[in-house]
Amino acid sequence: MSPETPLLIILGPTASGKTRLATQVAHEIGGEILSADSRQVYRQMDIGTGKDLEEYIVNGAPVPYHLINIRDAGDKYNVNDFQHDFADSYQQIRTNERLPIVCGGTGFYLYALLKGHANDTVPVNEALRKELDLLSTGQLTARFQASDSRYHALADISTRKRLIRALEIAAYLNEHSETSIDFGTESIAYPAVIFGLNPPVETRRERISKRLSIRLKLGLIEEVQNLLNQGITPDSLIYYGLEYKYVTLYLTGAMTFEEMHSKLETEIHRFAKRQMTFFRKMEKDGLKINWIADEWSESEKIQFIIAHYREFKSGNAGTM
Repeated sequence: MSPETPLLIILGPTASGKTRLATQVAHEIGGEILSADSRQVYRQMDIGTGKDLEEYIVNGAPVPYHLINIRDAGDKYNVNDFQHDFADSYQQIRTNERLPIVCGGTGFYLYALLKGHANDTVPVNEALRKELDLLSTGQLTARFQASDSRYHALADISTRKRLIRALEIAAYLNEHSETSIDFGTESIAYPAVIFGLNPPVETRRERISKRLSIRLKLGLIEEVQNLLNQGITPDSLIYYGLEYKYVTLYLTGAMTFEEMHSKLETEIHRFAKRQMTFFRKMEKDGLKINWIADEWSESEKIQFIIAHYREFKSGNAGTM
């Protein structure tokens, strides 16, 4: 197997059917799943993160998976941890002479795999760039000096272009306080062919609402209560967002059940929209995503992915 076996990536917003499709493809071509989900790394956070581990049994055969259930609930996990853990799992898959299939909706993690360098993992903000480009270099410098972020002391502002990029990175980090990046670390930029699932908005919304009701019936509230009973603080669970945030607020008396359900449903819809916005930014940054038609049959989707991956792998064999 090539020392740089390309990744087969299946991405999409929440409730788009990524896991089922990825495991079906893995079963067909001898692959193993690498999860690119910022919350599925945690043990005992199963229902709220949608691990759907039953999907990893296909026709009675288990599909191996990685980067799921590798940290204790309550821990903090960031993109640097993900890159290091991913590299170890990727090497293991190559050693086993299997194919690496990445499945997930955490765009920032996927972006980090495809860009490699820490600076490049922060996406381009075209609107901000247009705004900054109207300023003189002196004004840009003054704005940067007046700003404050974790990147401030590390930034290279030796040219106008780098100064604008530094302001862009600083703004991103300030807006995403949960994001941690080690700018002193350079990681691998993996070769990859990317496939995307993007059901029509109304279909997606219907699936999200139905899935939330199912998760509540399956014991989502009990799952969060169990984590609280183990001594994980409400603040720690709220940090994980969405299901864990709003169910915790309900369990601690800050919301009624109806308020929690309504707010959570709304926020999951908004989250899916943000995911799609991020994927579109990836495309603008030159990362080609092969979007798969929602109306295709499962068999058609699987065969399309396998054919395009094999073609990509063959075409890149001479350069690896």
